[in-house]
Amino acid sequence: MSRKKIALIGGGQIGGVLAQLAAMRQLGDVVMYDIVEDMPQGKTLDIAEASRIDGFDVSVKGTNDYKDIAGADIVIITAGLPRKPGMSRDDLLTTNAKIMKTVAENVKQYAPGSIVIIISNPLDAMVTLFKKVSGFDANRVMGQAGVLDSSRFATFIAWELGVSVKDVNAMVLGGHGDTMVPIVRYANVNGIPAMELLEKKYGDKAKAKEVMNQMVERTKMAGGEVVKLLKTGSAFYSPASAAIAMAEAILYDEKRVLPVCAYLNGEFGVNGYYVGVPAVLGSNGVEKVIEFELDNEEKALLDNSVKAVTNLIADMERLGF
Repeated sequence: MSRKKIALIGGGQIGGVLAQLAAMRQLGDVVMYDIVEDMPQGKTLDIAEASRIDGFDVSVKGTNDYKDIAGADIVIITAGLPRKPGMSRDDLLTTNAKIMKTVAENVKQYAPGSIVIIISNPLDAMVTLFKKVSGFDANRVMGQAGVLDSSRFATFIAWELGVSVKDVNAMVLGGHGDTMVPIVRYANVNGIPAMELLEKKYGDKAKAKEVMNQMVERTKMAGGEVVKLLKTGSAFYSPASAAIAMAEAILYDEKRVLPVCAYLNGEFGVNGYYVGVPAVLGSNGVEKVIEFELDNEEKALLDNSVKAVTNLIADMERLGF
């Protein structure tokens, strides 16, 4: 049986971690494309030379030619400029839209049967643009954001409650930006509501709510927190891990329910936009969007997030993309 092929577009910080994780998990043969001459070849050679130590037999190669992504089953796109301190994700729009247009044209030409996961920011706009330029079916084009944002939320809850993060379930919906919506009502530790445990810890509902609100705000600003600390770039370990979880679900047809930036056809009252929602990921990509009841407050927050996404798309269209 031939191995699956994973194409990584962009050989920066996230691309390097993606290549290493894909190889170590033996998800398939990896090819990393980047415009910078020799850089992807150097990174992948470095990773490949650890194959005996890490125990993987898959091929890991770098290239400066899009032809080498031919036949890829999964394409993960990180190409674009990362955020710098003081920049919003939206500031990146014009520059990264130009890059994404070129990427989409080449993926359409050389890997027309692939399923595409996009990490490039501003995410919701980049996913929309890729679908528009490539003409791919919506189920084969998705964005990585919710898996990462939800992991951040779950991590903060685990730290606060002093429990294993493995037992924390938390979900973040909406656009990938400051308007994202961590769903507090469903956050739980092995089924026990996180709010109930916080109330027990503090013996005070108001204090528990205050602590939860702080975790919600930290989740929304988590990317910026990392940018501020690094000073020379943005998060790369956690976004790569999140995208690999999505790729694994697709390659192994796991039917995992993960929050992804998916195209909506009326779900959650949204039509024709990419928004972060829970979805079943399997061999056909986004196989089903999981819709569930939101209370009035949650619905208002999601509507606000969707509005930010629609404004971003309108800005992108005004710029001619």
